[in-house]
Amino acid sequence: EPVIGLEVHAQLLTQTKCFCGCATSFGDPPNTHTCPVCLGLPGALPVLNQEAARMAAAAALALRCTVHKRSIFARKNYFYPDLPKGYQISQYELPLATGGCLEIETADGPRKAGITRIHMEEDAGKNLHGIGDLSVVDLNRASTPLIEIVGEPDLRSAAHASEYLKRLRDVLMFIGINDGNLEQGSFRCDANVSVRKKGELKLGTRTELKNINSFRFVGEAIEIEIKRQIQMLERGERIRQQTRGYNADKKETYLLRDKENEADYRYFPDPDL
Repeated sequence: EPVIGLEVHAQLLTQTKCFCGCATSFGDPPNTHTCPVCLGLPGALPVLNQEAARMAAAAALALRCTVHKRSIFARKNYFYPDLPKGYQISQYELPLATGGCLEIETADGPRKAGITRIHMEEDAGKNLHGIGDLSVVDLNRASTPLIEIVGEPDLRSAAHASEYLKRLRDVLMFIGINDGNLEQGSFRCDANVSVRKKGELKLGTRTELKNINSFRFVGEAIEIEIKRQIQMLERGERIRQQTRGYNADKKETYLLRDKENEADYRYFPDPDL
């Protein structure tokens, strides 16, 4: 049987970024909404956007989470061209909220899907490819406020996953904190997919499907990844923990990279916040 858990990143509808006063407007010329803070220049200090914290708490309450009086920002260290500081400000050990749920309608009736945690973080910039022979980096999106909603592995089919995403998007749009735009990337989903024999309680090795920008493609990608994993196990092969993309034209998932573990990110509390 499939075991699916979704991680959803939702951009918060603030006027300004998470830790500075730069605008969050979409579609403007590259690198016009930047400052020393969101560019990660030496000596620049981040200050939390109060409205981002309010919106994040609103989402947590709407999803029946416990909002903690104290949460801590952490540095998530990794190297990528669109991450100017060399780390992302996120939350790790003490997130904003934990322990919620979302009710979804399935073919078998209503089902509760657990939510592990909701934490605040900043978005990265964006790599733009095919500018002649070049790839360039647009940092307008860097430090836009996000919440990450980490779901429990409670979903058992691609249909469950699609319904969960639609319902979650409806809730966030209804409370006015996210515009639900998958194409522009303001609501995006990573799906953790594994399979196991029916009746087993132990989870199988999971793969993470990354950056899929429509409900239909999320469902397709999960179905195809489930089949791929079952075929591998039936051939006696071992599933490796990987991050995979989805090619909608070829109807196949493909390797992006072997999956990092949390230790690889070297999380530690952000001393500036």
